[in-house]
Amino acid sequence: MTATALAPALNLPAPYGSCPLDPPPAYTAAAQDAAVTRSVLPDGTACWLVTGYEEVRAVLADPRFSADARTPGFPFLSAGQRELATARPSFLRMDDPEHARLRRMVSKDFLARRIEELRPGIQEIVDGAVDRMTDGRTSADLVADFALPVPSLAICLMLGVPYEDHELFQSLSRTLLDNRTTRKRAEQAHAQLMHYLSELAERKRHCPADDILSRLVARDDLTPQETASLGFLLLVTGHESTANMTAVSVLALLRNPGQAALLRDDPELVRGAVEELLRHLTIIHLGLGRAATRSVEVGGVTIAPGDGVICMLSTANRDPALFATEGGTRPSELDVTRDARRHVAFGHGIHQCLGQTLARVELQIILATLLRRLPGLRLATPPDELVYHQDAIVHGLRALPVTW
Repeated sequence: MTATALAPALNLPAPYGSCPLDPPPAYTAAAQDAAVTRSVLPDGTACWLVTGYEEVRAVLADPRFSADARTPGFPFLSAGQRELATARPSFLRMDDPEHARLRRMVSKDFLARRIEELRPGIQEIVDGAVDRMTDGRTSADLVADFALPVPSLAICLMLGVPYEDHELFQSLSRTLLDNRTTRKRAEQAHAQLMHYLSELAERKRHCPADDILSRLVARDDLTPQETASLGFLLLVTGHESTANMTAVSVLALLRNPGQAALLRDDPELVRGAVEELLRHLTIIHLGLGRAATRSVEVGGVTIAPGDGVICMLSTANRDPALFATEGGTRPSELDVTRDARRHVAFGHGIHQCLGQTLARVELQIILATLLRRLPGLRLATPPDELVYHQDAIVHGLRALPVTW
């Protein structure tokens, strides 16, 4: 590694501060000092932490930084994370042209036009979830009773996965996304979920339906392993990210009742509010890893071939050069009237999140529906007693007790 700064290296991952919805204070402090910081991974390996907005975008758009987790120097925060990324990598962990080849197989199902056609069906799923959650009750765990079922039902319908199997894939997903998971347990969970999807794909080969897995298994340019891997990626990311984003978004609005009131009074604000919540919360708190394959200068720092890089989306999304408002609202504050469309919560470049349009539509419908149907929604426990998935790749809440 080419060192260009004398400051002590930052140990990763950094601990959270008093508000777990905010990036760890050490990352915020690093971003204020420099856009690129020397850092050390848990196994003692050195890497670079990239915290500035322009620098994060530059790295994620530069083909000299590999997304392939098998590239020398690729940074990992745990052995379990290494296993998940390298055992049988999805196209998220591939570079072009292989990345583009596999992504094209499912990209049509996530086009904006196609997702907009699903809006009435998603609204029906959300209304049904609210009905079940409130049936004869005045309190619930918003995570278990609402935030998890809604995106799980939606992605199951799109993929062709039986929803009655949701406890299995939700449990395995949580294991795989937990940064504390051991290598052995990650291997077991990965193999179990891949076996489940391989068997399901084989059944669809004989009894196809109008779903993504049926279309994938009918192709002659995909191996069974690639079909199961694509299903794995879409299933895990398709419910975990939106479920976590739903819970923390509701929490953020409940902790900022003035912002919730703005949305309740003017539902037309919801599209922009979703962008602001994505920016403000940025649930990929542990960042996106890359490895340099050639010498590159980023933020005045020379990053050498074989150096690992972690792009901190959370600090990039709070860069004051981009997100301070004319009215004086700081990037660390939630402002549903802010123009947050330039955020990088879904990444940037060729690996930008495939399901971002689906996530946006789900969140727009979810928030508008909850605010309309449950105007008295409030926390049923003190905020400082809430428990978070702080060691998970996707940040979120273990539970969110609410009442109305």
